Amino acid sequence: MKEKFISYKEVKKYIKNIGEAIISSKWKPDLIISVNRGGCVPGIYLSHLLDINHEVLIPSKNKITDNSSYVKNIMEKHKNILIIDDINDSGNTMKVISEIYSKFLNKLKFAVLIDNKSSQFKVDFFSYQIDKTVDNSWIVFPWESIDS
Repeated sequence: MKEKFISYKEVKKYIKNIGEAIISSKWKPDLIISVNRGGCVPGIYLSHLLDINHEVLIPSKNKITDNSSYVKNIMEKHKNILIIDDINDSGNTMKVISEIYSKFLNKLKFAVLIDNKSSQFKVDFFSYQIDKTVDNSWIVFPWESIDS
């Protein structure tokens, strides 16, 4: 499978774009939750950019484990929560998160750096869009490869 490497420069640009989109939407999150592992770097950068608290959600192969009750307790205390990941590829991760935390859906918005147009899940914010039905390249972020 062909790989497409994303640079840190591109990542920073994508994060700034998402930050600007959130600000211009007039919706203000009071918490950012990163999807571990891919969402951690974007979540931390965005947390600093928007000066918003940050937590980490730990999913494992289409189910949420380890800290899901901790995250539910946090969600109850916040009004607007942004869930962020690096890519919305098939949509499975975001779909599972939205199902598990369905009682909080009115509080949640979803963001990714790169959105797959043909994904089964539609995110609220993204910076760059691809279409896996046209180009099925594997996206490699800087934190996934020591060589990039």
